Amino acid sequence: REAVVSTQSTGGAGPHNALLTHVEVDENKADMKWEFSEENVARADGIISNYPTGHQQAAAIPLLDLAQRQHGGWLPLAAMNYVATYLDMAPMRIYEVATFYTMFNRTPVGKYHVQICTTTPCMLRDSDCVVKACKENLGIGLGETTSDKMFTLCEVECLGACVNAPMMQINDAYYEDLAETDVHEILDDLRSGKTPRSRKQDKPVCERTDNRFNNSHIATNRARLRSPGRFVNISNIS
Repeated sequence: REAVVSTQSTGGAGPHNALLTHVEVDENKADMKWEFSEENVARADGIISNYPTGHQQAAAIPLLDLAQRQHGGWLPLAAMNYVATYLDMAPMRIYEVATFYTMFNRTPVGKYHVQICTTTPCMLRDSDCVVKACKENLGIGLGETTSDKMFTLCEVECLGACVNAPMMQINDAYYEDLAETDVHEILDDLRSGKTPRSRKQDKPVCERTDNRFNNSHIATNRARLRSPGRFVNISNIS
């Protein structure tokens, strides 16, 4: 499928890693009118009420998240400026938050934002097969969006589900204990408007019991960790 690159990147693949300098485009103009919906004004005020009087700036992250959700999964400059005014903050303070936390996307994303964890625990459980399946199914690479604006594919750091690695996050949902066939099924379900079934294995221990990963697989990953560019101490791994 034809793909549309969703971000210019200075390092890493994803809509968060756009150039730090604002670039004026039709969909992201500094003087564009932007404000919370009536419903989100009530939500924002409710969030601010959780903090002591005079400390409303502590609500910067949840209000930016609220703005991002209202705007289809990403934050234009006008939304950041609106939140700054809403919280009586200097705009630069909001920019600092939005450019620091990877949960905030500063370029458009697809309807389904597919984020694949490739940090060490997931990599050891073959997150490469998840990346490969996503690329094959969607016809795009990391940091790209499908031409129909349905899917954006990104590589991310640890998402805190190491016990059920490998895993990926799509919008707010976690999909864990993934095999290559699971990935294709999940993406196909989303494309057809279905809700994918959960893959999480509620195991009382951290080890898998299905022996899906054999000694050859483990040996291969040890070799990868020892390769140039890998800075992981595995001297104590038997």
